[in-house]
Amino acid sequence: MRLLSAMTTAAVSAACALSATMAFADDQLPELPVRGAPVPGGIALQTPASSVASGVVFLDNLLLWIIVPITIFVTALLIWVIVFHNRRANPTPSKFTHNSPLEVAWTAIPALILLVIAFFSFPALRYEQTMPEADVTLKTTGYQWYWGYEYVDHGVEFSSFMLNREELEEYGYTQDEYLLATDTAVVLPVGKDIVVQVTAADVIHSWAMPAFGVKQDGVPGRLAELWFNIDQEGIYFGQCSELCGINHAYMPITVKAVSEEEYVAWLERQGAQFAEGSWEADVQARVQLAAAE
Repeated sequence: MRLLSAMTTAAVSAACALSATMAFADDQLPELPVRGAPVPGGIALQTPASSVASGVVFLDNLLLWIIVPITIFVTALLIWVIVFHNRRANPTPSKFTHNSPLEVAWTAIPALILLVIAFFSFPALRYEQTMPEADVTLKTTGYQWYWGYEYVDHGVEFSSFMLNREELEEYGYTQDEYLLATDTAVVLPVGKDIVVQVTAADVIHSWAMPAFGVKQDGVPGRLAELWFNIDQEGIYFGQCSELCGINHAYMPITVKAVSEEEYVAWLERQGAQFAEGSWEADVQARVQLAAAE
């Protein structure tokens, strides 16, 4: 057991060292504001940064407006029954067994409420689960306990590990971002449809980005998909959201959303090649033309 533990530690250390050599590949990116991060004591959803997340927030608010009046109404009924229909206040209870209008009401009204919920939730679910034609395809693989990424169309691959406290400033983060920041961030363009393929290499993990409104389990041997389109440039944090072992709490996700031009430049620095006629090639040509002028 000690030998196995030592071998595992050595393997993780080697992977960390490999990742560290790639960690400064994005140091030429512009300084970005943190837009998607948990707030101490927060009870609300994060500010949506994609159309998928906007739909989730709208549905959450709709359900809140429905459930709060129901909760107040049921609580008032309980109080009314407790006060006016206890043994002391009502020593001789009535013996009726049916009330047709009441029974019709408590059947029809909940059914109508469920229809309203379905009317809004089914389209939102369909929108989130229907994959668009991808402008960017990113494959992510969960490992115990880090994430591996592959830009499928460009042959760019790296692993992403959580930063220790003493490393945060070195990578441009603050101490408040401990347990959130990683050594190598996923870089994605704003305004593009991004399809993420999610799987795992050992146990079930879950790739979750609250600001994007997505959460998808990665199951070994299976390939699942999610998608989003980021609204604003910035840094967004996520987390593995499926209990996956002793270090489950230490495999965060960092996404840096940048402009199309910055994204293409970042891919170029990673040695990526662009297919003729692709949007990346068009952006590359536009940037080169502007520089020449």
